[in-house]
Amino acid sequence: MSVWLPTASCTPEACLTDPAPTVALPRRVLRLAACLAVLAAGIALTLPARALPRGARDRLARFWARGLLGSLGVTVRIGPGPDSGGGVLLVANHVSWLDIPLIAAARPGRSLAKTEVRRWPVLGRLVAWGGTVFVDRDRLRTLPRTVAEVASGLRAGRPMIVFPEGSTWCGRESGRFRPAFFEAAVRSGAPVQPVAIRYRLDDGRPTSAPAFVGEDGLLTSLARVVAVRGLVAELAFRPAIPPPPADPAHPWEARRALARTAQAVVEGIR
Repeated sequence: MSVWLPTASCTPEACLTDPAPTVALPRRVLRLAACLAVLAAGIALTLPARALPRGARDRLARFWARGLLGSLGVTVRIGPGPDSGGGVLLVANHVSWLDIPLIAAARPGRSLAKTEVRRWPVLGRLVAWGGTVFVDRDRLRTLPRTVAEVASGLRAGRPMIVFPEGSTWCGRESGRFRPAFFEAAVRSGAPVQPVAIRYRLDDGRPTSAPAFVGEDGLLTSLARVVAVRGLVAELAFRPAIPPPPADPAHPWEARRALARTAQAVVEGIR
């Protein structure tokens, strides 16, 4: 358990009980095979893609992310779209490992992830090569350095993707936006763009099937996702919030105000 980031109260036993229509076993196998093919293509393209201009890399990343989600049987709906250009701190609620490729399908950027993700089979290597900033949740003293790395990315004009709840939640329950990484926006003067993530079935019903919570394993979660018929991932962006000016007498207030405002916006569109 982390000493400074929250642990969600959601568990597979309590939260992943919603009935969802499923596809037959052969379709699940085909989806898994397609997913592996897309992952293999991503690994093969990672190094050559670094030689491309940023715009071309971003287009390739969006194409690949949509291909990955499509291979898993996930339909992507994005709207309204993200603001364009420049460094921005994208902050979203966190439900699933699908959240990262979902955001990349609309606005590629460098993501913040826990160090455990680096050890995931295949996917861990891909996210590391993609420039992910890893945070060690069990070593509080590393937090200032990680915040500084996010701020540096923002100053360089890159979108930085953060899930400030600090853990994944089932979608029906959510956590408080922690203010730590909003400090990166305050330091860099970058805007904060709230993003709401929702998972539904194609008939409009919400579903917790993609949730990655508690002691859920990656392979178990993957098997559950490829089994769902008509899974829809929705991504909604809202106008960016300019960072408030820092108050030297109360340096923590600016990041707290940003966290409260961003969470209110995200909760209002979920």
